[in-house]
Amino acid sequence: MPAPFFDVRMKGFRDRLDVTAAWAILDARTSRLPPQLCPTTEAAGRTLADSVMAELDIPPFDRAAMDGYAVRGEDTFGATPYSPIELAVVGTVLPGRPFNQSIQPSQAARIMTGAPMPGGADAVVPAEVAEEAQGVVRICEAVSPGRHVGKRGEDISVGQQVLSAGRRLRPQDIGVLSSLGVREVAVIRRPTVDIFATGDELLPAGSRPQAYRIADSNTPMLVALVRRDGGEVRRVQLLPDDPACLRQALIEGASDVVLISGGSSVGQEDHTPRLIAELGELPIHGLALRPASPAGVGFLPGRVVFLLPGNPVSCLCAYDLLAGRTLRLMGGRSPELPYLRRRWPLASKITSALGRLDYVRVKITSQGVEPLAVSGASLLSTTTKADGFVLVDPDCEGHAPGEEVDVWLYDSVVPT
Repeated sequence: MPAPFFDVRMKGFRDRLDVTAAWAILDARTSRLPPQLCPTTEAAGRTLADSVMAELDIPPFDRAAMDGYAVRGEDTFGATPYSPIELAVVGTVLPGRPFNQSIQPSQAARIMTGAPMPGGADAVVPAEVAEEAQGVVRICEAVSPGRHVGKRGEDISVGQQVLSAGRRLRPQDIGVLSSLGVREVAVIRRPTVDIFATGDELLPAGSRPQAYRIADSNTPMLVALVRRDGGEVRRVQLLPDDPACLRQALIEGASDVVLISGGSSVGQEDHTPRLIAELGELPIHGLALRPASPAGVGFLPGRVVFLLPGNPVSCLCAYDLLAGRTLRLMGGRSPELPYLRRRWPLASKITSALGRLDYVRVKITSQGVEPLAVSGASLLSTTTKADGFVLVDPDCEGHAPGEEVDVWLYDSVVPT
């Protein structure tokens, strides 16, 4: 049975759940979404649902790998610039066109890259080492049988596993699938997402702040994060601090995941936790995490709801560690953080507290890793100034200068 709901408004959290325990709850209740067919030309970035087996050879025929002359390799043996061998030119072989002659001893055919090798020929003499005049080609360099010939099936052979299930398709994978004649491919369905931002103080994203109201910065950030993690944003909406409005938005939703920014902490207008508990269940609320300690996770029929703090850095932290993890799992991706990770020595110490996971924004300098801030969850600009972040384990009180730490980089390029 779900634990009884405790309303933390104006009281504070009685307990804070360890982040690893929250992951265990989430992972146990997260299933990979079912597959769907997708046109191969639109499948880049999608997760492959089933392994792809080759139903034909690539290339499907022996073909020239260079422009030159199709020959019988043995006819060129002994050819040198000082003692060229002459062969009769009997025609031209072009890509995509039939050539109905066979090459006999002492004969050659002009051939272009990609054209099928004519019968009887087993090698290609590059044009650079041949000279043609009056129907005769003078060859100045010997080629062995098979030289400059792309053999049938040398790239991919019938029955070969070309791509394995669970692979995130890259542009070159799309090229391979197309070469095999695969028009549609089974991929994991993208998780659908509704994004709500709560707060009477919020103006639409991109607005100029007015009086005591501020522009929404969380929803555009969340839209970008969801797309990065393979999700499909269905709805984005600003909601006032009105329980009835939030309740209606939750009831009307039909997406796999709901992200709610703001309204998750201990203020009197933080209505979201109570509503989630009433409409479904709220097994996670309050984490041993800095920032983002007021984050929570609830479940409604067929949907998972993430309560993300309104402070922008906390929102980013909670998304990456909780919501992003679930979206990635639903979409068949790795649940791990999608950032490049590198080890660097610390230039300055990082102080933490036992029993809490700390998300520390850092800058990479010539002296090493420099913490930018360990507090200030509303200072989103610190994440743009930062090169990445360090996660300080709950069983650690921090790291001393010179100690090597793992840094998750916001960009895929290592700072210089």
